[in-house]
Amino acid sequence: MLALFYIFIGVAIGVSVWQITRIMNFRSSIANDKDNAAQGKYAIGFLAFLYAMMIYCLIFMNVIMLPESASLEGEHDDNLFNITFWLIGIVQFIMQFLIFYFTFKYKGKEGQKAKFYADSHKLEFIWTVTPAIVLVGLIGYGLWQWNNVMDLSDDDAIVIEVYSQQFRWDARYAGEDNTLGLGNVNYIKGINTMGVDMSDRNSQDDKQVTELYLPKGKKVHFKFRSQDVLHSAYMPHFRAQMNCVPGMVTEFGFTPKYTTEEMRQQPEVIEKTVGINKIRKAKGEDPYVFDYLLLCNKICGASHYNMQMKITVVEPDEYEKWIAEQPTLASVIK
Repeated sequence: MLALFYIFIGVAIGVSVWQITRIMNFRSSIANDKDNAAQGKYAIGFLAFLYAMMIYCLIFMNVIMLPESASLEGEHDDNLFNITFWLIGIVQFIMQFLIFYFTFKYKGKEGQKAKFYADSHKLEFIWTVTPAIVLVGLIGYGLWQWNNVMDLSDDDAIVIEVYSQQFRWDARYAGEDNTLGLGNVNYIKGINTMGVDMSDRNSQDDKQVTELYLPKGKKVHFKFRSQDVLHSAYMPHFRAQMNCVPGMVTEFGFTPKYTTEEMRQQPEVIEKTVGINKIRKAKGEDPYVFDYLLLCNKICGASHYNMQMKITVVEPDEYEKWIAEQPTLASVIK
């Protein structure tokens, strides 16, 4: 596909140079009916090529898209994307046809004069009000979804702090009190890599981990801090992203709806995994197995690409067993 892209760019540059050369050679000449007819046919040809590329991308490039949202809140992100995509796609499909077909139909002819049409208040009203109404609807839906993701009023939600630094993630689970102890960069010392204030009684039962475990069907309340530069906590399969800003705490929440094993059985994920492993096999690399990941979506330095943390979603009973096995900070930091 990359080779096809380069070929397309090369052809486009070649055509552009050819057209510029023609313009420079014909500065003193006037286009005749033959030239206009040829340009009209070129417009139809380009329209056909454009539609062919659109159809190809819709059918064969879908494999690079993310699979179905793995969180309940992310379903609305997918809905908003699909609505926007189809609205833009339909309008673009119609407008491209009108632009290139009219270029062909109303090409210049000797002795034919173009009609001058000053304005139409009715048409201007339609193409101003219609996009405005559509945008209000899309923005309204987007604001509702933002409030949905930022609704952290569930007192039973699992509270997890995600701590970013160049170039790694650490996580801290609130203990039985479901309240995280205070944290500050000034408390970083030795194995206290997250800068937890151990004099805060809420810190005693907190649990620090290097891999995230989440229970299916349970709301998770994430809080984010950064030790050094601006990072961005990105969990693509859950449709969630939030900047990690030094000196402040940011947050969001979502509810996982598929365990890792269930997601691996999704037809889309299986298809993508097969495609990835074909490439990896050709390179002599080990097979890829799907996992949820926490990534950094800010270019935070030289090893930005390698800043990731595995996320495992399991059934609630398995999660309870796992979290019970994790040591508290009080038993580790003394």
